[in-house]
Amino acid sequence: MTERRLVVNVDHVATLRQARLGLEPDPVTAATLAILGGADGIVVHLREDRRHIQDRDLRVLRQTIHGRLCLEMAGTQEMLKVALDVRPDSVTLVPERREELTTEGGLDVQSRIGEIGEIARALHESNIRTCIFIEPDLEQIKAAHRVGARAVEIHTGRYAERGPDHEEVLRKIEDAVRLAVKLKLEVGVGHGLDYRNVGKLAESDLIDEFSIGHAIVSRALYVGMERAVREMKQLVGRD
Repeated sequence: MTERRLVVNVDHVATLRQARLGLEPDPVTAATLAILGGADGIVVHLREDRRHIQDRDLRVLRQTIHGRLCLEMAGTQEMLKVALDVRPDSVTLVPERREELTTEGGLDVQSRIGEIGEIARALHESNIRTCIFIEPDLEQIKAAHRVGARAVEIHTGRYAERGPDHEEVLRKIEDAVRLAVKLKLEVGVGHGLDYRNVGKLAESDLIDEFSIGHAIVSRALYVGMERAVREMKQLVGRD
């Protein structure tokens, strides 16, 4: 079995803080507790409208977190400048619309080959791992490989919804994972994963990383961040 990583997204801690525009709760403190609970890394999405995570959060996390720091960001020159300045361990390129509540789907790499390729090259030259958040679509996997990404994170939103096409969606994810591995890409999964639905994906020996935020932060309200992370680590198969 591959050694799986659990990276914890603390955006929703910042969302609660920004509701009052105050100092608490602090996503940096939450990230520290997540690491103490066994998280292998921390994920934050610095949105262009700064609706939750702020630039200062990202910079303080870079200075204080011992573990992988992943920055989710739109594939724009503005965000590229931030990444090259802060130098996270990894950048995940995601689509972004201001009117959405949360990221609604994967990045269409095929339609932006040149632009995404340029950003991936700039990140690579600065020794920043490039990951692309994409749908479980074989052509998008190939496009991610073509632009020089080192990893893909497969969008699991439809899987998490458990609609009538649940089994078909799961098969598409499994096919996408196998192709990514064949192309020597690291494979992550994320979006909508929780304590009830993560188990089926955790059965795969081919998935390297699970990126989970909302479910862990929600659970942490009742049991604390360290325990919430520990419980999720057990489910993804590391402990």
